[in-house]
Amino acid sequence: MREASFIERNKEKWILIENNLRNKINVDPDILASDYIELTNDLAYAQTFYPRSKTKDYLNELAILAHQQLYRDQKSSENQFKRFVQQEIPEAIWQLRRPLLYSLLIFCLAIAIGFISAQYDLDFVRLILGDYYVDMSIANIEDGNPAGVYQGGSEVGSALAITINNVRVAFLAFVLGIFYSIGTGYILFSNGIMVGAFHHLFFRYGVMQEAMSAIWIHGAIELSVIVVAGGCGLAIGNSILFPKSYTRLESFKRAMKTASKVLISTVPFFIVAGFLEGFVTRHYQVSIWLCSSIILASFMAIIYFYIIRPYQLARINGWK
Repeated sequence: MREASFIERNKEKWILIENNLRNKINVDPDILASDYIELTNDLAYAQTFYPRSKTKDYLNELAILAHQQLYRDQKSSENQFKRFVQQEIPEAIWQLRRPLLYSLLIFCLAIAIGFISAQYDLDFVRLILGDYYVDMSIANIEDGNPAGVYQGGSEVGSALAITINNVRVAFLAFVLGIFYSIGTGYILFSNGIMVGAFHHLFFRYGVMQEAMSAIWIHGAIELSVIVVAGGCGLAIGNSILFPKSYTRLESFKRAMKTASKVLISTVPFFIVAGFLEGFVTRHYQVSIWLCSSIILASFMAIIYFYIIRPYQLARINGWK
């Protein structure tokens, strides 16, 4: 893009921001933060393509003013942490909404393929899950305890091991995005196939409802945040494939910064999922209503944090 076109496209925005900053107008902190992000993005672009221009110097001056005004009242790390959770993470989620949707679609498609494949090929489940796991699950079903696999081991040990494994899978889905999204797609697809085949095993033996009341106690959060991590990986891969007006390196850096914020947000959810699987799922036969309540509350928490809240803030702050 030529510098004149760049200026023409953004000058009205810059003038409005400059008036707010220089006239010391009492601007809402959320709007000020959004303005600061806009300025730093434009400054990075100008530094890349017009490094010796007055436009770069002008934007640098505005960015310094915005930074000073934005952080003058932040006297503690607690305020910065609250802002990170309440503002920066929802904004990052909003920016990645399309890769997150693509991740969900890939995962759901893989689940459907896994389930249908198991329906037409009885050996498919063994191919995916292994003979030992299938035989153990069948034995549990015959004993009237279809989800008995979750009752083995100590509670603390199970919770810790499960949390570490889930974080590992999420990290792989994130990091493998650098391979042009193919690696992330593989993680999502392979895990989705496994989930579909796993569910068909219980469907075939007529214990689907009872098994799901156990599996989804922790699975509602666990699988949801794996999808979120997959969306982060797709965003990284897409930034390399489709850098838009940026260099591939600059596009990659921006995507990594945004995706990392979203990935960090999944860690508390993985801890909760590990706790539920280690301490709660093993007691799934106590009450179907309790299981259903936990599953519903888990889905509501995920939907609010990753869909509703970012959408609300986007409308308030005018995020694109």
